[in-house]
Amino acid sequence: MRSIVLGLLLVLSTTPVDAADAPKAAEPVADPTLAKQLGADERGMRHYILAILKTGPKRMPDGKARDEMFAGHFANITRLADAGKLAVAGPFGDKTDWRGMFVFAVQTPEEAAELVATDPVIASGEMVAEYHRLYASAALMSVYATHLRIAPK
Repeated sequence: MRSIVLGLLLVLSTTPVDAADAPKAAEPVADPTLAKQLGADERGMRHYILAILKTGPKRMPDGKARDEMFAGHFANITRLADAGKLAVAGPFGDKTDWRGMFVFAVQTPEEAAELVATDPVIASGEMVAEYHRLYASAALMSVYATHLRIAPK
């Protein structure tokens, strides 16, 4: 019986599907109100500043002060996201000197640098930032609100 089921699955998985038989996805309908709210241009895109956080010259030793610095880092991320200035943030998973990134909803690297300067990991020298202009989907501005809806408290 098991071999019959496996054989049937194999046949079904290799049977071509006619695209005409596939269900049609509804045509997307643009929402101009949402586009305006997210700062989208005619392509649904907007300008951001990407800040790459790299290992800085002054690693804080493990302990209470380091824990407090990172608690302040996360509080700063929340503050900037709540203010609508930070679209996305997160660490990189590989072990290089690239530690994480911020995507800021600001126009210039100078504006982003002012925001980054408020972060304890930057102020302490634990990390340094470099800035790049980024043109990406305005939908990034909705990531934080969605995150709040899915993140455990």
